[in-house]
Amino acid sequence: MAGTPKYIRNLNENLIMDALIATGAMSRADISRQTGLSKPTVSSAIEHLIERNLVLETGRADNAQGRKATLIRFNETAYYVCGIDIGATRIRIALSDLNGEILDYRTYPTLSVQCGDRAGTAILDVLRSHMGELLTENQLNWEQIQCIGFGIPGVVLPDSGDIDRIVAPLEGLEKLLSLESLSEAFPCEVILENDVNLAALGEYRRGAAADSNLFVFFSIGTGTGAGIMVNGQLLRGMGGLTGELAEMLLEEDRRLEDVLSAEGLMELAKRQLNANLPEGPDSGIEGHREHQTPEELFEAARSGETQAVQILKQYSQMIASALRHICVVLAPHLIVLGGGIGGNGDVLLPFLRQIVSEQFPVKPALICSELGERAVVTGAVQVALQQTVLNLQQEALE
Repeated sequence: MAGTPKYIRNLNENLIMDALIATGAMSRADISRQTGLSKPTVSSAIEHLIERNLVLETGRADNAQGRKATLIRFNETAYYVCGIDIGATRIRIALSDLNGEILDYRTYPTLSVQCGDRAGTAILDVLRSHMGELLTENQLNWEQIQCIGFGIPGVVLPDSGDIDRIVAPLEGLEKLLSLESLSEAFPCEVILENDVNLAALGEYRRGAAADSNLFVFFSIGTGTGAGIMVNGQLLRGMGGLTGELAEMLLEEDRRLEDVLSAEGLMELAKRQLNANLPEGPDSGIEGHREHQTPEELFEAARSGETQAVQILKQYSQMIASALRHICVVLAPHLIVLGGGIGGNGDVLLPFLRQIVSEQFPVKPALICSELGERAVVTGAVQVALQQTVLNLQQEALE
């Protein structure tokens, strides 16, 4: 087919579609100038793109003289994509148009997985139910959904889409949440990716790391992990294991995830409380109370509770140990903290920035996620969008 008139026409259509996606509405003359295609070629290609519902005529250009030119724009509502973040405690779903604009966003509790396969099957049933509800309420149907990007807190093997390991609360669901299983459960194309990689992509495309040449997204929550992007591309490494910082060993050969996860933080808080409790009738004095959750601990620190501040200062030293290892190997320009714990930048960043300034040989900028809990679904939308545009272009070439 290469070199045939149809093949060349379709290449031209893809060139025009790329220009409209990147630039926005343009007149036929503007498209001709930007792409280098002749005006008759542009007009013919646009007519075919209109037939495919991929571009629309919209309004008139604001040219100063002569007849006002008709503007052409990419039809961002020709199809839709979704991003789904299957977290340890929450499921997040986003619906997006082809411009990557999130039109609807919802969160749900993740089902308990204590019942093994039955609970896993229930998760798939609930996901389908949530998606059906989302489509109905947005007056859409499955034929309009081109792709769903899924993010999971586990290692996704690049070649097979199998899950090699997963965060503890979801253990036992590796097979049910594999690419093969999800593809069978949903009537559209499915992409499966590690959640922290997607969060990094989301921050790069729509958040705090926009256009950063080399940055690390460091997620701290129920689990820990990093997404590393170089010149807009995710580093994956052998078996997709790049960024699996959970296995990094800190002092006393303790795994980083055991130290920095939510559970590790609360163990630290309990140890500090027991070590500093005074004996006798005053053992319950203010500043020496037990915090039940990381959220309570951070709130106590914000209110100035001395014990909470000291715990989080020590915890920041542990985070800094991990960051130092990353920095001396990668020398990133930027580190973005995210996740349920890492997102508490108002408390953690002052401690961490001081440590970086005083002790690090490489001193990257250190900021918090701009997208917050939406980072993973935003990245999931981006991979689904990228695949959809690629499919539409390949469709034209067939």
